[in-house]
Amino acid sequence: MSDTSQSSRRSPIAALFTDHPATVNETYFEHMRFALGFAFWLSVAALAALVHAVVPAICETTAGRILKRLHARIESRH
Repeated sequence: MSDTSQSSRRSPIAALFTDHPATVNETYFEHMRFALGFAFWLSVAALAALVHAVVPAICETTAGRILKRLHARIESRH
């Protein structure tokens, strides 16, 4: 009986869902929660930028502040 590595026994589908989250020490669901929260705040920043594009006096720094906060969150994970 030959000794096979753990990665050779894993299905390619499992690798799609677990390999990347493991690189940041998260489970699939922890990573999903982080990514969904990140997507939410990116959407809020995009909406603020859109409002600012139409009426420059509104949301002058909102998108920038959100992006700085998100950048800090990403940097603190690595």
